Amino acid sequence: MNLSVKGEYALQAIFDLAGQRPGEPIKIAEIARRQKIPQKFLETILASLKQGGFVESRRGAEGGYLLARSADALTVGEVVRFVEGSQAGNDRRLRKANLPFIELWQQVDRAISGVLDKTTFGDILRSWTEKQNKYVLNWEI
Repeated sequence: MNLSVKGEYALQAIFDLAGQRPGEPIKIAEIARRQKIPQKFLETILASLKQGGFVESRRGAEGGYLLARSADALTVGEVVRFVEGSQAGNDRRLRKANLPFIELWQQVDRAISGVLDKTTFGDILRSWTEKQNKYVLNWEI
């Protein structure tokens, strides 16, 4: 599966929002800084994700972006398909449909889709947090 930079940044932005307190809007500049995403590009990505129903925005001094659904109800697969298009990962099949490997590539595509569709941002956040906490230094004697 080929994921564009836009797709990677969209996943990073949603991951960042998933790690924030529910119902608390986060400013674009904060997400851009933490995730090292160019702010102008992130504005475009978040506007698209808002149209797709993945994020919401709030206006005003205390405004920003937040997830439209809980992180546990949002899968990586649905975000990837929205950002990359419904044919994400199928480009091999379209170019070389008559090759003897077509069945293998179809199985690979189904396996990848299966993993992405059952993985939520909540799953990723819990796994990442666990890994980060595992390596926290303890200076107690």
